[in-house]
Amino acid sequence: MDEAKIDEIYRKNAAIIYKYLCGLTQDTQLAEELTQETFFQAIKGIDKFRGDCKISVWLCQIAKNLWYKELEKRNKHKFTELDDTMPSNENVEYDCLNKLEKVEIFRLMHNLDDVTREVMYLRLAGDLKFSEIADVMGKTENWARVTYYRGKQELMKGMRK
Repeated sequence: MDEAKIDEIYRKNAAIIYKYLCGLTQDTQLAEELTQETFFQAIKGIDKFRGDCKISVWLCQIAKNLWYKELEKRNKHKFTELDDTMPSNENVEYDCLNKLEKVEIFRLMHNLDDVTREVMYLRLAGDLKFSEIADVMGKTENWARVTYYRGKQELMKGMRK
């Protein structure tokens, strides 16, 4: 195939292939690299093009196959960097103390009235926002904030004892 014909194919299809790859990869730089590789592979294998479909369809197929190869390559080379530091005893002690504090907090929460305890559980264990707690309890967001604050004050009193 002559160079003028290859240039024409590139000019007519490069934007289409690039947009197609942007959609697949969600990465403009990678899409640009794969677009170039697509046309390189197409030029090498132009004799394999049978002409039973549009050339843009054939090019998209090449692009898709290159994207799949890229994904395989990335999955093969996924690794976790090893940290050559030894875990310190400080972290273990901190984690143990933190766990003991949590147990103590939940023990103290057990002594709260039912409604306050439920708000505290939803906030601490359920990780709900005050607006979500208000929806669950059928109250206002401000009510949820105040109830949580009062419960927290009770827990702090219990922790001081």
